[in-house]
Amino acid sequence: MSIALSVRFQLMLCFLALTVCSPLCLPAQRLAADESTRPNVVVILSDDQGWGDLSLHGNPNLSTPNIDSLAKQGAHVDNFYVCAVCSPTRAEFLTGRYHGRSGVYSTSAGGERFDAAEQTIAQVFQKAGYQTACYGKWHSGMQWPYHPNARGFQDYYGFCSGHWGNYYDPMLEHNGKIVQGEGFIIDDLTNHAMEFISNSGDKPFFVYLPLNTPHSPMQVPQAYWDRFKNKELVPDAAKANRKAQKTPHARAALAMCENIDDNVGRLMKHLEATGKDRETIVVYFSDNGPNGARFNGGMRGRKGSTNEGGLRSPCVIRYPDKIKPGTKVATISAAIDLLPTLADFAGIDWKASQVKDRPVDGVSFANQLSDNDRSDEARERILFSNWNNKFTARTQRYRYHHTGTLYDIEAERGEMTDVADQHPEVAKKLDAALQQWKSSLSPIVNLPRNNIKPRPFPIAHPDALWTQLPARDATYTGTITRSNRFPNCSYLFNWSDTEAEIRWDVEALGSGRYEVQMYYACPEPDVGAKIELRYGDSKTTATIRKPVESPFIGAVNDRVPRSEGDVRRWQAMDLGELKITPGRQPLILKATKVPGKQVAELRLLMLKKIDAQ
Repeated sequence: MSIALSVRFQLMLCFLALTVCSPLCLPAQRLAADESTRPNVVVILSDDQGWGDLSLHGNPNLSTPNIDSLAKQGAHVDNFYVCAVCSPTRAEFLTGRYHGRSGVYSTSAGGERFDAAEQTIAQVFQKAGYQTACYGKWHSGMQWPYHPNARGFQDYYGFCSGHWGNYYDPMLEHNGKIVQGEGFIIDDLTNHAMEFISNSGDKPFFVYLPLNTPHSPMQVPQAYWDRFKNKELVPDAAKANRKAQKTPHARAALAMCENIDDNVGRLMKHLEATGKDRETIVVYFSDNGPNGARFNGGMRGRKGSTNEGGLRSPCVIRYPDKIKPGTKVATISAAIDLLPTLADFAGIDWKASQVKDRPVDGVSFANQLSDNDRSDEARERILFSNWNNKFTARTQRYRYHHTGTLYDIEAERGEMTDVADQHPEVAKKLDAALQQWKSSLSPIVNLPRNNIKPRPFPIAHPDALWTQLPARDATYTGTITRSNRFPNCSYLFNWSDTEAEIRWDVEALGSGRYEVQMYYACPEPDVGAKIELRYGDSKTTATIRKPVESPFIGAVNDRVPRSEGDVRRWQAMDLGELKITPGRQPLILKATKVPGKQVAELRLLMLKKIDAQ
């Protein structure tokens, strides 16, 4: 089935499931509590911050008083689990469902997108009358219907890729349009969240703030770096973490965590100043284990691992109207639980609003937060996780891995002593449960990466004014080279002849006339190349007439050498118009004349619908 038909079919199912009059599909007004009693919601998600990257968890190397205060004034969720890497966790939080059920199988090249028919937490809250916004790293698809504006967020500012190469005045987007950020990105994103809160008036709001640090590149304002650049770090109890720690990287990560903490403090003061702090639920968690070996409570594993150290996340929740200060939740919970939990607090019947054939996997722990209920059902629960052909099951006491190893987590967080021989009945039970869960996932999850057929990138969605096609999603021939092996914010260079082609495997979900812009860099001696862009029978040509002398800007702010590629200040030029018709075929860019050493360096194409109102 083509992506156009597939997406349309998924959207039709979603529409029918949400609108057909039945006991399972009640109007939003009946699902929500009285508007005057609805809490506001702010969810803050950090990127690559481990469980141990908070002073709350005993790390003596940094101080995070503002995040710690959320736990002291509210609840500390002690056994909270996410995924091994970024985009799966985001999909699970946004949908309340395991990412393997919704089509997520990688962190780039389209594999980070969850199915268009999935319902997001933003859509659930928007239908209940909430104003919704997202500011930060999306990492769940760039083009409609995967863009945040298509997923229930009325306002979006940030970047949709998996990582970004420059954190100072970076190129970002605002509701699809390319813009330039202001200052250090974490400060900027927090400013946008505070502005949205200020403008919310009396209507309840749902703000998702997915910050992109301490993910590399390791950039942080000077004042924070000065605290750590020569700091002696107390090592972790786990031998593997001590041995593998790269101290400059760890120092930079901790400095970035303190910057996050200060921004959390700014946000909380703003809520107080606007008189909204007591009626606002604030959630703070991270998307996976730490992006390096450092202090992590003696746990085994880090980002990418399905051990405790890769999956256990900090989680603190403050809601003065319902959650008593100092509340502790010890039962296991996960990112998939936040949708039902927050919906319960908001009086939204999330069970009735589920999409048919796509039930939420998460369970609400609102009762445990509000009245310290410790039900036996929670202790019998099994949480599952997978990444890179590694599968694991977590009960309240044990963690079982698909390799057959079993660890008693209540006795030993470090997962050093395999107790499968001592508890064979437990290992057998969890193995059976894990195999049953694996069989319920999308078949794509169990395929080797090189056997997965690439999915096309949608363009011309009827509801999209802007459609971005970055270099990261292109394939190319000839001498053309990608700037970095990590594709997210990469660009293409060594484009030196008329034989090479740059292709985007796209599928148009609608039709119309579109203006096309190319974001590029080109030194003065190479100006004059003629280029052609073709989609089926429609073609446009242009000549590069303006030089864009753009030095690298990313690495100058790095505190340690980066693994991501360098970044330039890209500029846009008009390529003309294309007529788009529905269907799947390549969008092809090539040169017809190259008077200099190269055509240009290419960062992205931007399509704008001409006949949009």
